[in-house]
Amino acid sequence: MQVTEPISCPFCGQTFELMIDTTVASQQFTTDCEICCRPFEVQVECEPGEVLSLAILEG
Repeated sequence: MQVTEPISCPFCGQTFELMIDTTVASQQFTTDCEICCRPFEVQVECEPGEVLSLAILEG
C-alpha cells in the first residue's frame, strides 16, 4: 500500500509530497527535490498503510 507524506527539501526548504511504499518496513533511499532538483537521502519506518517515521539524513 502506498501513501503520500509531506517532506521539506533540506536545500531549498520547499515542501512537496513523497510517495512511500508502506509494505517495506524499513527503507532508505535517495530522492530528488521536485522544486530545486537536488538529491537527498530519506529514511522511513513503516507498518502496512502507515508511515511511523520519516527522516532526512544529513549528507
